[in-house]
Amino acid sequence: MAEVLHSAPKISSNDGVRDTLASALGDMLVEGFEAHGEIVLHVKRDRVEDALRLLRDDHAYQQLMEMAGVDFPQRAERFEVVYMLLSLTKNHRIIVKCRASEDTPVPTVTTLWPNAGWLEREVFDLYGVIFDGNTDLRRILTDYGFEGHPFRKDFPLTGYIELRYSEDQKRVVYEPVELPQDFRQFDFMSPWEGADYILPGDEKAAEAPPMPTVDKPKVTEKEGDSGSDKTTADKAAEKKAPAKGVPAKKAAAKTSSAKKTPAKKPAAKKASSKKPAGKGKE
Repeated sequence: MAEVLHSAPKISSNDGVRDTLASALGDMLVEGFEAHGEIVLHVKRDRVEDALRLLRDDHAYQQLMEMAGVDFPQRAERFEVVYMLLSLTKNHRIIVKCRASEDTPVPTVTTLWPNAGWLEREVFDLYGVIFDGNTDLRRILTDYGFEGHPFRKDFPLTGYIELRYSEDQKRVVYEPVELPQDFRQFDFMSPWEGADYILPGDEKAAEAPPMPTVDKPKVTEKEGDSGSDKTTADKAAEKKAPAKGVPAKKAAAKTSSAKKTPAKKPAAKKASSKKPAGKGKE
């Protein structure tokens, strides 16, 4: 069988890539490692534009495929900005990260990739990360007048403002969130999964009554007990008896003759052959 050739390059191996890129980045690199088959490069925040420019121009990572944010509230610099780069010529991907806080802006990379404009707006909208140099840094996913950044770990699950359509005012209205009851929390554990405690509220549930005991359970041993034997089927197939006072043969004959003989139509009247009486001779 002939070998099938494909124009696309094979997926490049990670062998030696991390060391090569780490050497090229120099003091811009904080650390580099491999996780889940991906090379991750953590660079300094104030040098992120220079680092990405070097990876694009000198190492053929031409495309910025995606940007994302991650929130680690326990860290001093709680946010991670993640850049995912793709090399079309090498068919290889790498991940570049930098850290930031609420007060430390990240240099924009719209000077390198125009599509970074919307991607940076998403990270700003959902996490509140400021991108220095982005001339159109405004919300892109949440509604006008939205308060806070919903992907932060400390953002309340219910939010602050409720948006709904008012039938009385015939328009969309903004109102403070009002819940009819306290927002419930579940630990997703259950006594049926082997937990050695009872969940709150389960102690109020009454125990199910025991099953009644019988000396001799009733069982169906014959077909006749369930009404499905041959006798029952024969009885169902029997013809109904004729009405009282009418012999069976006579009733059957009447029924068959009524079906076979159609009703007679009334005969048409014949024209009279007698001539009308004429007048006498004068």
